[in-house]
Amino acid sequence: MKKYLLCLSAFLVAATVQAQQGKAPGPNVIFIYTDDMGRGMLSEYGQQIVPTPNIDKLAHGGMRFDNIYGSMFCAPARASMLTGYSDVRKGKFTLNRAGIYINYLQGKLTLPEVDERLAPFEQSEHPGMVLPQVFKKAGYVTGEIGKLEWGFATSRRQMAAHGWDYYYGYLDHRMCHGFYPMVMFENGEPVRIAGNTRPDSYPDSAALRNGKEKPQYAEHLFMDKARRFIVSNKDKPFFLYYPTNLPHGPVSVPAIDPVFAGNPRLTERQKMYATMVKMVDDNVGAFMHLVDSLGLSKNTLIIFGSDNGHWLYYEGKQPRYDNITTRFYSDDGADVFNGNNGLAGLKETNWEGGVRVPFICYWPGKVPAGTVNRNLVAGYDLLSTMADLLQVQVPDRKDGRSYLPSLLGKKSVPRDNVVFSSFMGPALVTRDGWKLRTCLLDNKNIFQLYHLPTDYREMKDLSAQYPQKVDSLKRELTKACDGQLQHGIFYFSRLPATAL
Repeated sequence: MKKYLLCLSAFLVAATVQAQQGKAPGPNVIFIYTDDMGRGMLSEYGQQIVPTPNIDKLAHGGMRFDNIYGSMFCAPARASMLTGYSDVRKGKFTLNRAGIYINYLQGKLTLPEVDERLAPFEQSEHPGMVLPQVFKKAGYVTGEIGKLEWGFATSRRQMAAHGWDYYYGYLDHRMCHGFYPMVMFENGEPVRIAGNTRPDSYPDSAALRNGKEKPQYAEHLFMDKARRFIVSNKDKPFFLYYPTNLPHGPVSVPAIDPVFAGNPRLTERQKMYATMVKMVDDNVGAFMHLVDSLGLSKNTLIIFGSDNGHWLYYEGKQPRYDNITTRFYSDDGADVFNGNNGLAGLKETNWEGGVRVPFICYWPGKVPAGTVNRNLVAGYDLLSTMADLLQVQVPDRKDGRSYLPSLLGKKSVPRDNVVFSSFMGPALVTRDGWKLRTCLLDNKNIFQLYHLPTDYREMKDLSAQYPQKVDSLKRELTKACDGQLQHGIFYFSRLPATAL
């Protein structure tokens, strides 16, 4: 009995010490979040030109989600995912305009002035936890590397307040689409990048020809920092959020990959874009190899996803679509890659091609290998799922719900619906595949109804045939939009003017 009590006492002491040290109950998490990656660009979803074997390996060894929705545009997608609120809500997060850090780089503003101008728009619009705070509460080390946080400009104060132990990357979207940054921000401090000369991060052609310092490509900088973060925290529970700006335009790479160099089907711009997508896949492979080499594979959840649907940075001028009676289809010949997987529409629209995204979770021994999850899922479900995984209580009522049971191969009840905004108006998709999409611009009051299980390409509007269904879904969508459908329209003109 005495021996039993001693063992029990030792166990309780160890458990107490572990709790005091903030030992996390779950795995390390690496979340690779791509920018404008249409699901059709991945060979797992049918891509024929660009091989993506490493992402395929994630899917074959883990779970592919086939019915998951991001947002129609990058900034609301990121804010929605990180806060756990849908992007049709009013006042749950603020999206600042881009450009204020360009003014800093040009000497027009100091960094304290930048912080001051952004401060009023970052403080308390989200009263509860954001994603990194969930991990912090569970005892994790948190890091973000790449296209930082949400909105089109992010303050250093916001990065610190949201619980990032380490961050490196862009704080302004005007800087993050050129791939050759003049400055990156590391834990609040500007870091000058040797060889890069332009505030907008575009390559300087004269410097490329004559400069002594070789220009440095953003993705290479990001991967170096990501490796360092993982290695330095290999003995601690860590969360790495890696929001790469690939394969967002403009099309730009240091060199075309040899796999595509001799392809007669592709233009030079298409070869460069294919190289950008392949670089994403190569880096996924690098993450997997690093985790395996450190002996962390069985205790690391790798998540791969995208913010929104596909966009044609590599094609010429495209035909105009009214997005009411006419819509874009890749396989009409306008897109050599079929990047939106045959879905209607592109980024910025509330067609499926603008909002349905790739999403894969890989955790050997925990997530069933080679499975396809067809439950209805939203990008804003991630926070609730991670809180469920880590046994963290979230104080405020989020729009997201946990899909952890289905992720672990157990039965679960899918959510009733998903909602998302667009430049035209909001839309709603139900668990049984009914979709109500709106067009509310220019005094229009258009509601279209589609049944996605029997109409993958959204070609047959059923609103006249099922008016009662339209009315019931309209009520659900209006409720989700806090009582006004106009909350689901994205307007650049309504963003706070912080840059000047």
